[in-house]
Amino acid sequence: MLHVFIDGQAGTTGIEITDRLYGRTDLSLITLSDADRKNSDKRREALTAADVAILCLPDDGAKEAVALTDGRARMIDASTAHRTHPNWVFGLPELTKTHRQEVQSARFVANPGCYPQGFILMIRPLIEAGLLDAATPLTCHALSGYSGGGRQMIEKYRAATPAQAEGFGARPYSLALAHKHVPEMHLYSKTAVRPIFAPMVCNYYKGMTVHVPLFATQLKCSAEDVQKRLADRYADEAFIRVLPYGAVDALDSGYLDPTTCNDTNRIELMVFGNQDQVLLTARYDNLGKGAAGAAVQNLNLMLGVDEATGLSS
Repeated sequence: MLHVFIDGQAGTTGIEITDRLYGRTDLSLITLSDADRKNSDKRREALTAADVAILCLPDDGAKEAVALTDGRARMIDASTAHRTHPNWVFGLPELTKTHRQEVQSARFVANPGCYPQGFILMIRPLIEAGLLDAATPLTCHALSGYSGGGRQMIEKYRAATPAQAEGFGARPYSLALAHKHVPEMHLYSKTAVRPIFAPMVCNYYKGMTVHVPLFATQLKCSAEDVQKRLADRYADEAFIRVLPYGAVDALDSGYLDPTTCNDTNRIELMVFGNQDQVLLTARYDNLGKGAAGAAVQNLNLMLGVDEATGLSS
């Protein structure tokens, strides 16, 4: 029997991961009482007893957990703390054709952020194929449900008065252009220029879209060729669907619903545009493929079981 410990099980991501592991007969969850969750000795015992420990903690807490075991335990870190660390494998199995083998054998895996996954999966194949110059300055816009902000934001939105809810409809943030996800977006997309990232939190629970606008002159091919390149690159990926150019069937009277992939580990990539302009779009569940689903996918690989176990595409 394989053993898994979720350090931070009571948090939003921890709860979502637990839900995805519930009922599995191939593994057993190590749990701590409320009193023991802040006991360093009890946490150390649980961290080292697990075949893989998943850290659902703030950055400082994740670093503390690694220190508690002196780096002896296998870990998946869902925080930002280690995503660009050279000793940690970036937990995006679809990053390259061979990257899941690195995840499988890794001691330390850094779960990717929710927003960066869409950006990286759309941009990296174009740069690697020579269709987009790595020196091209890129802009990324995105929107997410409020669950991405964790327990405090969830409580704030759910307790909002009607007047507050109106103001919470759509709120841009990180306006100083220093969002914590930008370093991994920059590094793993292979863009040579730090991208401008403008996220927005909206008044619905979960689901997200990520958008990268381009002028046709910035590409060395047509918009249709961009869609074909992405479709070819991810043709064999169980959790990535590249929709036909224009993604007509994904639209509702011209509108794109950000919640369509909720409760799945599916990410949909779309290419819109015309002769002069192109819009790359990714849609997925920020708590699914964007967080908990990604962690379970990485966990499955590290445990040597079917990658899709417990996940829906």
